[in-house]
Amino acid sequence: MQNPGVSNALSALSEAMVQAVGKAGAATVMVNARRRFPASGISTARDLVLTASHVVEREEDILVGLADGTQLAATLAGRDPGSDLALLRLEREAAVPSEPAPQDARIGQIVIALGRPTLEGIQASLGMVSAVAGPVRTERGGLLEKYLRTDAVPYPGFSGGPLVDSEGRVLGVNTSGFAPGASITIPAALAWQVAETLKTHGKVRRGYLGIRSQPVELPQTAAASLGRAQNVGLLLVGIEAESPAARSGLMVGDIIVGVAGRPVENHDELLAYLGSDTVGRPVEVEILRGGAQQQVQVTPGERG
Repeated sequence: MQNPGVSNALSALSEAMVQAVGKAGAATVMVNARRRFPASGISTARDLVLTASHVVEREEDILVGLADGTQLAATLAGRDPGSDLALLRLEREAAVPSEPAPQDARIGQIVIALGRPTLEGIQASLGMVSAVAGPVRTERGGLLEKYLRTDAVPYPGFSGGPLVDSEGRVLGVNTSGFAPGASITIPAALAWQVAETLKTHGKVRRGYLGIRSQPVELPQTAAASLGRAQNVGLLLVGIEAESPAARSGLMVGDIIVGVAGRPVENHDELLAYLGSDTVGRPVEVEILRGGAQQQVQVTPGERG
């Protein structure tokens, strides 16, 4: 005999999932901007759609399909291949804006991946957040400070679509653009930050020093002089001619241990600190030279 309590709980969960898909599905759109089948996107404003950069293969004749079946022309407002995100601007204000989740995704949280690769209707895949990781360097010269992994099935055309919580609020943007056959999710906070930069500047600028480096263990006395718990730094093994690092006086053999007051122990941390706000502005780099602590001002260039 079926337990009424279990049946009611399952019915409530099922109804909650239906409501979440309906809410987020209204803001999930079809993006037709490549030769193969279309992909998906998520509206961030009534005239703006965030999607995966790799699915926008052409910059003209872009069509966006809304939940009500309306198809609108769109133009490319900007893209950032490093984070695999692109922002489209619709020909008129007609989209239903999505609602970002108020808090970050948590491991074990039940989530739904959504896609609209056709105008036939929304598609959904249920899963759970299995990992929260980062930072990680991307093949396109960018750095994802954080990313999510889930066991939701990334069906064809889901790239650019949202990952949502049980209330239909956006936790991130799904993409398979970093590894064929593997999908990750760019957290909403990071994706929305990139979208805002693309809306304003059309691209994301990243700082560049012009160095080659490798992590090294710090001598005990040098580590103690830092006044903090840090045992690893970045040894400079190469400096490009006429680069920002060369112009600032950095030398092969210097060990970078901090940038702008924050400790640096590996190259990923250094890249994370060299964001768009550092390009063209002096940044204080903390180094060890001959075992002695020094501060050097470096003005990062823009990574090409």
